[in-house]
Amino acid sequence: MNAWAEAADLIGAVLLFLGCLQCLLGVIGMLRFPDVLSRSHAATKPQTLGMLLVLVGVALRLRHGIDLGTLALIVFFQFLTGPVASHLVARSAYRTGQTGSRGLLRDDLDPQLSDGERPGE
Repeated sequence: MNAWAEAADLIGAVLLFLGCLQCLLGVIGMLRFPDVLSRSHAATKPQTLGMLLVLVGVALRLRHGIDLGTLALIVFFQFLTGPVASHLVARSAYRTGQTGSRGLLRDDLDPQLSDGERPGE
């Protein structure tokens, strides 16, 4: 094994560790945060970055064309589905009155509701 391959393996291992740590911090945030919007943020932002770091680490370790194509598809669909799912969960929580809007500085969805009042208030 040459020096470049060993360096790529070492960098890949470091990125794998950092990605797993980032995902762990996201899970801890999901367990510790009090409301739906904070948990939604903790579920999406660190998980997406952590997944990207893990997949880049795996790509540095594998280094084959078909594997890199598969990893690129995983990154694409992770970036596409994760934030969209989190947005839909937060929007449905808002519509059912489970967000605790006391902490909101600005409420952009209030004028868009049909009856002007949210359920649960």
